[in-house]
Amino acid sequence: MRSQKISQGFAMTTAIAASALLLTACGPSQPQSQTTTSPATGQASQSPTGTASTPPPASSAPASSTPASPAPGTTAAGEPGLCKAAGLTAATDASGGGAAGSVYMKLNLTNKGSDPCILRGYAGVSLVADAAGAPIGAPATRDDSAGVVDVLLAPGQTGTAVLRYTQARNYQGCMVVDAAGYRIYPPEDTDSLFIPKPTTACSNAEITLLSIGAFQPA
Repeated sequence: MRSQKISQGFAMTTAIAASALLLTACGPSQPQSQTTTSPATGQASQSPTGTASTPPPASSAPASSTPASPAPGTTAAGEPGLCKAAGLTAATDASGGGAAGSVYMKLNLTNKGSDPCILRGYAGVSLVADAAGAPIGAPATRDDSAGVVDVLLAPGQTGTAVLRYTQARNYQGCMVVDAAGYRIYPPEDTDSLFIPKPTTACSNAEITLLSIGAFQPA
């Protein structure tokens, strides 16, 4: 009888323990918290090791060079020089005709030397009282209707430019004086030539009677 009660008590205790274990296993699980792992304190950050930079190799390509243009008043190496007054003769040809009180002439410069030379640009032209006299009135203005070109003059050859003369008496304010002819300065030259051609001029410099074009081949 006593042993039967002990057996029943043990069985009940075992059943209670089993029930408690079953309840624990079936209970809700605790949520997991999301954590962020930070680098450990004191851990040195790794940076790229500095390396000495190597300069790029010098370019072996030759530097481009642009041929220099001749300075004003000069010619390129190997070319004939500019024509100078000492090697020229000067003359005018009035075959250009006239219009509205103006006369159009050809100013001709001829190479009298033994070497070729180049005429480039505009002559300086003035009316003068005599071969050695000072200019009268205003010098010729430039007429750029014909472009500047190099005119190569072999010995005996001629370059020509259009010279226009306007009658002095066309201007009411003109102080009329006599002129003996024209003083001609070849382009880029300080020496001059004289062409005897009596005409009238205006001594007041604000009146311009002359214009000159660029030299062209004759």
